[in-house]
Amino acid sequence: MLLVGIISETLLFLCFSILLGSFLLYIIPAHSRPEMNVPKGILMAATGGIAFLSFVPVLLLILHLYEDIGFFQTLQSVLFTFEVGKTWIFIYLLANLLFIFIVWFDYKKKALYAYIGAFSSFVLILAIGWSSHASSLEPLEGFLAHSAHFTAVCVWVGILFVVSWFSKNYSNWINFLKWFTPVALVCLFVTIFSGLILMTFVVDFNEYTDSWMLSYGQALLVKHLLVIPLIMFAVINGWLIRKKFTKDIHFNPKPWAKAESIMVLTIFSVTSALGQAAPPHDIETTLNSVGASKLFTSMYQGNFQPQMTVQFELNLASMSLIVLAILFLVLTIFSFIKKAPAAMSFVMGVLFVFSGYLSLMLSIQ
Repeated sequence: MLLVGIISETLLFLCFSILLGSFLLYIIPAHSRPEMNVPKGILMAATGGIAFLSFVPVLLLILHLYEDIGFFQTLQSVLFTFEVGKTWIFIYLLANLLFIFIVWFDYKKKALYAYIGAFSSFVLILAIGWSSHASSLEPLEGFLAHSAHFTAVCVWVGILFVVSWFSKNYSNWINFLKWFTPVALVCLFVTIFSGLILMTFVVDFNEYTDSWMLSYGQALLVKHLLVIPLIMFAVINGWLIRKKFTKDIHFNPKPWAKAESIMVLTIFSVTSALGQAAPPHDIETTLNSVGASKLFTSMYQGNFQPQMTVQFELNLASMSLIVLAILFLVLTIFSFIKKAPAAMSFVMGVLFVFSGYLSLMLSIQ
């Protein structure tokens, strides 16, 4: 069930990103973006994916509860009395209307249709925010924070993903970067700010490192580490590539955009794992109920106790790994400068996360 939840939520992120990113790009004038073609079948699949993948949390809840009163009675109860069930009905109906809209209307030629598609996608995002865990804890603040977080990520990643995988060439790339770079920066700021707000709903800042003893905290740590090489890719795609074009007009930026999009998909996967783990509203209570993360206990070199607090002490191994992590981060940029394949920078980013994670785990006393 855990794997099903992670895969379905990752694909749901991807569906939303492709859908919103496509409509937003078709709103932009042709001279301000690369020539592109997103097949209707892709958007139809993304819309259908939203309709069915958003049902997975509902199904998992039903499977968790059905033994007491039976499957069909539980299904009826969850769909019509639980907020997550009622929200899914709305998502399913709107996704079906959007599916028909995509089939009937040519959003590629008329910006008005692209506006309607983008607005419908945004309403679907708001519905996801309404049924989120954060919204159940803090109805207004949680809804706004989750919706802002999800929207910012989908706008940034959606545009990037569609341009890198569905553009026919890299014409008008400089014109594209002129407006996309500030948009991406705003999305990055909103993502970080709203993400910190969402984190406070389940983890106190003072207990952030203590949460690493749980699976939730481990996924949160990996996600935060992945953001750092993602920012390096944003620097490459937003600034260094623009300088590169002034020297070489035949330079192909698409592989670097693809590498960044894959890095974001990796973060999507970790975020999905985060959503499947028990949120540590009270760390010691959660440790006693679900136990410590096996990854943490395998890395921790002391005697684990549920009431312990995570404290750090640098040693030779952790310091060496910190230096190595910084080196990999530098090599992420250096690989671009030295004209290495984009895959090399991606590997350097992954090695940074691996080294950074090990350095932190091995410095816990």
